[in-house]
Amino acid sequence: MTDRDFIPIRIAVLTVSDTRTLKDDTSGDVLEDRLTRDGHILAARKIMPDERKQIADQLRLWCSDDKIDAVISTGGTGLTGRDVTVEAHRDVYEKEIDAFSTMFTLVSAEKIGTSAVQSRACGGVAQGTYLFALPGSPGACKDGWDQILRFQLDYRHKPCNFVEIMPRLDEGQRRK
Repeated sequence: MTDRDFIPIRIAVLTVSDTRTLKDDTSGDVLEDRLTRDGHILAARKIMPDERKQIADQLRLWCSDDKIDAVISTGGTGLTGRDVTVEAHRDVYEKEIDAFSTMFTLVSAEKIGTSAVQSRACGGVAQGTYLFALPGSPGACKDGWDQILRFQLDYRHKPCNFVEIMPRLDEGQRRK
């Protein structure tokens, strides 16, 4: 790929669902399998209900943990009344990664056509931690990882990637 050495990062996986358990969390399984297959470390994994405050609190907790570099959530990104993951993420973000949503829509459109408009996948940064919200289907998690996150969370990816700027994510807080 490049002349750079791979740098594994520590990733937490959060499944947002009122009905899933670890036994049937296929989307969480996809993310865990792919991130570990690609050399990263599963730092934590949890399932929680579609409750905005609880989701935001969990994201904040993981952002404050120096053993977690990134969080990927799955579920709750749709348009129904119980879909509050995006709002919870945005409650936590210091900066939103707007192009993540755009890239996810482009990737999804190749597979599901105009139905891609129903996803509100998003990404952002808080307390020096990357946060990404993917839809709750295994296919969407595969697409999000395989087509976007796999590359952006790989230090060897050029011309640029999220890992190389990780040490500078919280520099605004250090200046205060």
